[in-house]
Amino acid sequence: MQKILISSCFLGNKVRFDGKTKTLIDPQIATWQQQGRLLVICPETAGGLAVPRPRAELLAGNVAERVIDELGNDVTKPFQQGANAALALCQQQHIKYALLKEYSPSCGSSEVYDGHFQGKKIIGMGVTAKLLTASGIKVYSELTLAKLMSDIVNIEM
Repeated sequence: MQKILISSCFLGNKVRFDGKTKTLIDPQIATWQQQGRLLVICPETAGGLAVPRPRAELLAGNVAERVIDELGNDVTKPFQQGANAALALCQQQHIKYALLKEYSPSCGSSEVYDGHFQGKKIIGMGVTAKLLTASGIKVYSELTLAKLMSDIVNIEM
């Protein structure tokens, strides 16, 4: 039975920057939870960031991507620490799949906000999604949940 790393906010935990949730209500999520398949993480809180906290966005640069908050603080280090914690959990538990929150500077798997706090999304990956993908873990979002379900069914047959 494949285990799945899942963003904590999807399960109703108030870990987002604004102290709110982004609960993902789907019968398959509930089933996986009952089966004990889900391992929960919020990379941002795992990296030491508080709730609530200033919004943060990924700012792509010439040398390296940085994460800055809306107050102008560089918060790259806690984002990297959270990504490392997520990877360590995946490695310890032999997790090959992650279901993470799209658009997040940690978890976005295909789009993130552009770092200018104007609500503009760009193609890119969050810090955690990028590290997991580079480590061979397949990352999905709420927008690709059907693909995750299909991939897991196909591998378990």
